[in-house]
Amino acid sequence: MKTNPKRLGVVGAVTAALLAAGGMAGATAMEISGPRVAPQADASQEAGAKLAGAPYLYLGWGDPQDATTVMSETGVSAFTMAFMLSSGGCTPAWDGQRPLAGGVDEQTIDAIKAAGGQVQISFGGWSGNKLGPACSSPEEFAGAVQQVIDAHDPDVVDFDIENTDELEDYAVQDRILQGISIVKQDNPDVQAVVTIPTSISGPAGAGARLVERAAELGTPIDNYTVMTFDFGGSDMVADTISAAQGLKDQLKAAHGWSDAEAWAHTGISGMNGVSDVGEITTPEQWEQIRDWANENGLTRFAYWAVNRDRGCEGGGVTSDCSGIAQDDLAFTRITAGF
Repeated sequence: MKTNPKRLGVVGAVTAALLAAGGMAGATAMEISGPRVAPQADASQEAGAKLAGAPYLYLGWGDPQDATTVMSETGVSAFTMAFMLSSGGCTPAWDGQRPLAGGVDEQTIDAIKAAGGQVQISFGGWSGNKLGPACSSPEEFAGAVQQVIDAHDPDVVDFDIENTDELEDYAVQDRILQGISIVKQDNPDVQAVVTIPTSISGPAGAGARLVERAAELGTPIDNYTVMTFDFGGSDMVADTISAAQGLKDQLKAAHGWSDAEAWAHTGISGMNGVSDVGEITTPEQWEQIRDWANENGLTRFAYWAVNRDRGCEGGGVTSDCSGIAQDDLAFTRITAGF
């Protein structure tokens, strides 16, 4: 059975995060203070605009569908393209091996845009070599992200900070947050998202530290998205809402925001069908979660992954189906309604 390279092991990362101590874990003075950090955000900082529902599409895994066909069949208008990794040192490449430009990823992005769609590009994930540890400074990390922006002109850059090398190494965590400040300074029209693991009550350990540290550094993050799965829950609607509420409360405390301001910086990324730890999210539950997110003013809604948006009852966790009985592309149709 093929396993999910992004998500397998997230539970281990979350468990470790729950046990992680505070402190800077080896951060250098330069990485703590760092040059070119944006001014401290305050309660008046505006959230980015609501983003179109953008499920993850991973062209290096399983049997990915044709993006424009998915658009025409579901009404979805955006995708989160995964994953931008290190191809050696601080050099970005799709999945760490496919070329940044000129390959299937660029062809797909161009086709999505030609069909009127939008593109989010995700850096990181669980597996592979990350740019955060590979780049030696915030400036170098920002330079790698800039190469990707220059190549593909995305609407959003998503920093999926879940691997322990990025999430739990606080020097690397600071490097990424300071690099995001530089990216936003140089590309104010590009939305910046961080996607992090969560417990049922909200980000914990290193994830909670990231939320607090981003506020301390004044990193202008448009949306914080929690991965609402692999936390051993039993009611995926209630547990997802609880996790998002926990994040909202942390954002309020860190920034002094109102409920509305905190919700406007909050997003959800689920997992369709069977998760790595056996949780099940049905299309009906995903629709309830979407409706709740719309009603409460969340600004990002995604799931892992379009590749799996096919029915295969009893199929478990595979790269090309959800493990449950469902209509093909059911989760994508629901996500399009965000």
